[in-house]
Amino acid sequence: VQLQASGGGLVQAGGSLRLSCAASGFTLDDYIIGWFRQAPGKEREGVSCISSAADSTYYADSVKGRFTISSDNAKHTVYLQMHSLKPEDTAVYYCAAVSLDRGWGSCVVYGMDSWGKGTLVTVSS
Repeated sequence: VQLQASGGGLVQAGGSLRLSCAASGFTLDDYIIGWFRQAPGKEREGVSCISSAADSTYYADSVKGRFTISSDNAKHTVYLQMHSLKPEDTAVYYCAAVSLDRGWGSCVVYGMDSWGKGTLVTVSS
C-alpha cells in the first residue's frame, strides 16, 4: 500500500485548493481513505474519510460545508476539494488508508494502517 499526497500550496483566505492522494498497490474499493492534517504545534486530526465501496463520507465539523472528498477509482486517486479556506486550515495534510473490513470507526489517526507523505497547505489572511 502506497499513498502520495499532492496539491498543497499557498492560498489567500477565501481561496480554494484541491489535494490529490494517489494510491498504488491496492484497490480503493477495499479500503477507507482518510485525509488528516497537522498544524504547527498541534496534534494530527481527522479531516475527512471516504469509502467508495460503501458510498460513504465523513467530515470533521470544522470543514463541513467547505471541503468535499471524492474518489476516482479509475485513476486510483482520492481528492479533497477545499473551498473558503481559512488561516486555521493551515497545516500539513496527509492521506492514509485502512482496510474496509476494519470498519468505518477505524478512520481515525490511530486507526489507519498506511500513511503517505504530507503536503503543506498555507492559508494567508
